[in-house]
Amino acid sequence: MNEFVLIMRHEDGKKIASPEQMQEWMKQTMDWIGSIAAQNKFVSGTGLPFDGARVVKSDKTVTNGPFGDSKETIGGFITVKAETIEEAVEFAKGCPVLQGEGNSMEVRQITKNH
Repeated sequence: MNEFVLIMRHEDGKKIASPEQMQEWMKQTMDWIGSIAAQNKFVSGTGLPFDGARVVKSDKTVTNGPFGDSKETIGGFITVKAETIEEAVEFAKGCPVLQGEGNSMEVRQITKNH
């Protein structure tokens, strides 16, 4: 069994949802994670809040937040167990973040340490 990280990418992290929208999105996300956990395929995961975030660049400058030049931000990730990348992609297709226009999910296999 392999492990994959499912990365939630938001087209524009500056867009703020209403508290009601955020609550509904969190419920949908917890239900989605619960469906993966019910198959004993959920490993771990977390959200990555935008508030207080910093970006350190190659020249060692530090900017506030993951915004600026980039329109795309990472909102969180989960790690799942799957036999193949195709199975992990099927999990990603169910993520509520895909309801947002321009949002996407990135699926990457985690390298095994030997």
